[in-house]
Amino acid sequence: MAAMILGGSDDTLRGIGLRVLSGVFFVGMVSSVKLASPSVPLGQIVFFRSAFALLPLVVFLLWRQEFPAGLRTERPFGHLARSMLGGIAMFTSFAAITRLSVAEAVLLSYLTPIILSLLAVRLLGERLTPARAAGLVLGISGVAIFVAPDLLAEIGRDAAALDLRRLSGIGLSLLTALLTAGALVQIRKLAATESAGAIAFWFAVATSLGGLATWPLGWVWPTPEAAVFLVLAGLTGGFGHIAMTLSFKYAEASAMAPFEYLTLVWTILLDWLVFRSPPGASFLLAVPFLLGASAITFAAGARLQFRRKRR
Repeated sequence: MAAMILGGSDDTLRGIGLRVLSGVFFVGMVSSVKLASPSVPLGQIVFFRSAFALLPLVVFLLWRQEFPAGLRTERPFGHLARSMLGGIAMFTSFAAITRLSVAEAVLLSYLTPIILSLLAVRLLGERLTPARAAGLVLGISGVAIFVAPDLLAEIGRDAAALDLRRLSGIGLSLLTALLTAGALVQIRKLAATESAGAIAFWFAVATSLGGLATWPLGWVWPTPEAAVFLVLAGLTGGFGHIAMTLSFKYAEASAMAPFEYLTLVWTILLDWLVFRSPPGASFLLAVPFLLGASAITFAAGARLQFRRKRR
């Protein structure tokens, strides 16, 4: 009955359910990172997030009979480039989470598909369509609205009102979106010859090593509470990736796209109920611009893929 109401098959509903579940896991990961960050260094958080994500990932690969045979690769430098971009993005995104509310950091992450579409024009030879250009304009407008209070404070020389920590968080989020888009371009190239499991596994290994490399900079012995959050960050991140991977097995990306924005709803509720941080006016004003930009860009990409399939 639910399939008839939503106009899809049972497989499509299963895919949508898995995509929504992956969003819930993602919110769990982000909240665990934020709760651990006051007492645990950034590099140590990255290590635990990546190392403990390997546990569910290896079990998943064993279930799919892709471990260890499916991890062989003929493109180690491609994995290295993807891991460097994604690894730096993980550091900058976690740093942004400590400076912004969870919902603000997630909202700015919706710039990634817009930047990805522009990189695809430059690096993959795709065409800059009017829809992609419109998405870019909306995205830039949304960011401008988002930072408007701090920019107006600077123009008015109101130093007391200028929130440098928030501005640095916005800057880190924008950098994260750029790096993530670059990593996704590299994943597109790798996907032609590499399995999704191999790409995820080697990324987790590389970011674990990257986090471990920060040990000499000063790690701490976490409190029991912080240790729980560190482990949860890894497990929820790993399970979230698995749920997202499985969702594409059952449903097309276009069917799941509207439900991806539920993640923003979960983060707003999380900020409100857990961190006692209700959304501000600039956030609420920026939401339709950034979500609209992301939706337009996604729709343009979906139409392009549909035309390619018909040829």
